[in-house]
Amino acid sequence: MVETVTRRLTITGRVQGVGYRDWCLRTARAASLTGWVRNRADGSVEAVVKGPPETVEVFVAACHAGPPLARVTGVDTAPIEESLDPGFRQLPTA
Repeated sequence: MVETVTRRLTITGRVQGVGYRDWCLRTARAASLTGWVRNRADGSVEAVVKGPPETVEVFVAACHAGPPLARVTGVDTAPIEESLDPGFRQLPTA
């Protein structure tokens, strides 16, 4: 069985209204990661990703830049245990 890790990301900066969620969705799906992404009412973007450790780390590193119009000031990550449906999807704002 392949080892997997699950991480919760909180991305801050100018990350809403710049296509960050769509970019995150495409990037995660291209890497075959499981999880979700959503805007937060406080202006941040939250994501949960699950996959092989190396793939998750590459995704987290990419989140520090995001799409061209984003201005990321921080990416906080934490390991979590969460049951996830297959695939990667966008959730409503929380």
